[in-house]
Amino acid sequence: MRALVYDRFGGPVGVQDLPDPVAPDGGVVVRVAASGLCRSDRHAWAGHDDSVTLPHVPGHELAGTIAEVGAGVVGWRVGDRVTVPFVHGCGRCSWCLAGQAQVCPDQTQPGFTHPGSHAELVAVRAADANLVALPDDIDEASAASLGCRFATAFRALTSRARVQSGEWVAVWGAGGVGLSAVMIATALGARVVAIDRSSDALDLARELGAEATVVAGDDAVADVVVRTGGAHVSLDAVGSAETAVSSVLSLRRLGRHVQVGLLAGVPPALPLGRVIGWELEVLGSHGMSAHDYPRLLELVASGALRPQRLVQRTVGLAEAATLVGADAPAAGITVLDPRLP
Repeated sequence: MRALVYDRFGGPVGVQDLPDPVAPDGGVVVRVAASGLCRSDRHAWAGHDDSVTLPHVPGHELAGTIAEVGAGVVGWRVGDRVTVPFVHGCGRCSWCLAGQAQVCPDQTQPGFTHPGSHAELVAVRAADANLVALPDDIDEASAASLGCRFATAFRALTSRARVQSGEWVAVWGAGGVGLSAVMIATALGARVVAIDRSSDALDLARELGAEATVVAGDDAVADVVVRTGGAHVSLDAVGSAETAVSSVLSLRRLGRHVQVGLLAGVPPALPLGRVIGWELEVLGSHGMSAHDYPRLLELVASGALRPQRLVQRTVGLAEAATLVGADAPAAGITVLDPRLP
């Protein structure tokens, strides 16, 4: 198979021919039709994740068809259209059995713990626990965006932050997961203010439902508070000390902060005095298990959420190789189709 590969952290990414993966017992091999280019790929490429070994194939948002079924798989067959969450649970532990595979202590993640989906083929373990059937009315490019960005934002806002209709939601960062959060919060009836440094990203956020936008900077927290009266929910989709602290400070009393963006470097010094005195909630959110996909797919099927609006372009392997380490990804979601050159 052809795949994107890098053999040193921060080094060049190239297209190489690799042996086809073999379906593990209980798992499958998926022929990839679409693989989302996500900022988390850059974290892995830069060496921020200890689980990555070299040489490495990135990619963790995928959709396609099953090409091979391993021994012991019950519910799937060759040719089924599928997508997957980016966290793959073991399917056996108490967390997986309770539908919380996103915190499985024995989890694996394509593109991190093993070769990922920026390739023609990718292996998925514990297929009966981790595969999600892809409805006929969702194309592969849109489905690939569900695996990390939409699924992460959906669970962060619904299961973790418990967003209610009419509440103000501040979204810090209008990249893929941030814009997904804008769309989901809007679909749930919330009022959204998006914060970002990029005017193009803020324009897209308004197009996707943000009621207000704020240019990130020294006065951003004050601007958010003025516009919202203090957010009921604030989500850091960037992952920096600055945005994490700003997210907490933009909340009203009894507000809920959700940390979604991956943090690298020095951890933020959160204003815990404010957290205590205002009884704020500080929550983490790490993807979403296959168990919770039906609620997300119902929102898509209803037409209230249209993930295809966020897919801005599709590229082949050669162009994708130049984008994995990009410091400033384009607004919206870029999807790799490994069938293209």
